Amino acid sequence: MPEDARAACIVLKRSIAELCEADHRNDPSILAQWLGNKTLENFCTWVRRPDNSLLVAVEDDDILAVGSVTDAGRIGLNYVSPDARFRGVSRALLRALEARAAERGNDQCNLMSTETALRFYLSNGYVGDGPPVGTFGTSFGYPMTKSLASSIRQD
Repeated sequence: MPEDARAACIVLKRSIAELCEADHRNDPSILAQWLGNKTLENFCTWVRRPDNSLLVAVEDDDILAVGSVTDAGRIGLNYVSPDARFRGVSRALLRALEARAAERGNDQCNLMSTETALRFYLSNGYVGDGPPVGTFGTSFGYPMTKSLASSIRQD
């Protein structure tokens, strides 16, 4: 909901700044590019997009993770608070994003992984889907895809 914007943006920014050092290498210009669109206004725009599902993981009224998936099965956001890392929150959010994509009729999800998240996505059934590309001034972004099991479909 738009009311979640402030807390969600904090999670997005902290996740990138604190957990993705392998990608931004603490380079201020890369961080500025990557964090530049993580604003309250953009978050509210993402919430209102009719072809986008924006999900949050919550514990005790605190947002722990933020993710989004389009109706076409493209995962655009999947960020976890450093305070919730290695607690299964990212995996649970990823499953919810995949389920939403399947509900929308998709047989697969695709995304662009960071260097930091590459092992996570590989361990969750994603495979490479093209050569690495630079994003936000980082060295590599990894296009990935995953076929969705029919068991998560809600027919």
